[in-house]
Amino acid sequence: MKHEMPLKSARIEVVDALRGFAVMAIMFLHNIEHFNFYEFPEATTEFMKSLNEGVWDTLFFLFGGKAYAIFSLLFGFSFFIQYNNQAKKGKDFRLRFLWRLFLLFLIGCFNGAFFPGDILVLYAIVGVILPLVCKWSDKAVLITAILLMLQPVEWAKFLYALNNPDYVAAPGQWLVHHRNMYPFLGQTDFWAMVKSNLWDGQLFSLLWGWGHGRFFQTASLFLIGMLIGRRQFFVDLSGHRKFWLRTLLISAVCFIPLYYFTEALPDLFTNKSMLSPLNTIFSSFRNFAFMCVLVAVFVFLWQQVSGHKVLHGLVPYGKMSLTNYLSQSIIGSFIYFGYGLSLYSELGVAASFGVGIVLFILQLGFCHWWLKNHKQGPFEGAWRKATWICS
Repeated sequence: MKHEMPLKSARIEVVDALRGFAVMAIMFLHNIEHFNFYEFPEATTEFMKSLNEGVWDTLFFLFGGKAYAIFSLLFGFSFFIQYNNQAKKGKDFRLRFLWRLFLLFLIGCFNGAFFPGDILVLYAIVGVILPLVCKWSDKAVLITAILLMLQPVEWAKFLYALNNPDYVAAPGQWLVHHRNMYPFLGQTDFWAMVKSNLWDGQLFSLLWGWGHGRFFQTASLFLIGMLIGRRQFFVDLSGHRKFWLRTLLISAVCFIPLYYFTEALPDLFTNKSMLSPLNTIFSSFRNFAFMCVLVAVFVFLWQQVSGHKVLHGLVPYGKMSLTNYLSQSIIGSFIYFGYGLSLYSELGVAASFGVGIVLFILQLGFCHWWLKNHKQGPFEGAWRKATWICS
């Protein structure tokens, strides 16, 4: 089945803006988490304690598990654009994309040296599914995406625990690597931290992702993003207004019961071996539903004059999403970790959010300046050149 995009070569700006929105949200979350170094000063007043808790709860309600999901959705969308562009030239992009994923793996290792929570290595692994299914029918891809979103491994864990009441699930192996990696984040030895992050940090991140359903959800989002590309839902927004309206309404209606059911799970299931997989399953559903709400609202705001004016400012930030994602890890680790400024002991959640806002503004300004003279960000350009080497 062929899915032709318009011959127009211009980038789809709403996608760039949405990607920029996702990376901005990731920036805020990473800062209040101190880039996975959860050490904070004691709040000196009840007001500051309440403020810190309020900022934490609000940002995680809005973006926790959703910003990464938007980023994943658009990764699948971008694959379709690249694959389709090459197909129109009579070329098969699949092997080239596998090479591109290998390069992404190396980029992820670089990022992981600074930030023990990198997602790019996971993308490089899970992304292999895209060239495997890119010639399937829409129906086959959608069914596969749904099956992956249902979290089959977690259901198997739950059913096993249900049928074996005495079964006690072993602690996640990610905990071992987290314990090994964590002390180095507060130490002053930069190279010791890098070595720890590259081994224990990456294994922690990957095993945590496996244990919390991220592999299956990410694969599903990649496929959904590819389908969105095929159906051109981001290309002709006004022509697909009904689709986005249905997405908004259905997702909002689904989110409410999913939210309260997930919150009630600890009271319904006291057996941790059953509770843990159920929490992963329904948290995944809940986050997906809210992600759809965010994307649909973003699309509708984009089509409004006032909303478009504000959101369009995110386009340069989204065009340089890889550069921004990598640079926030480098800068953030220097701000909070022991080898740098060690501000983990000085900045509470609210203050760290303020740092995130300042860093976002600085990055956004840099993006606007850089793109006046370049078509892509520095890391985007390097990745593209390396992708097409020897072509």
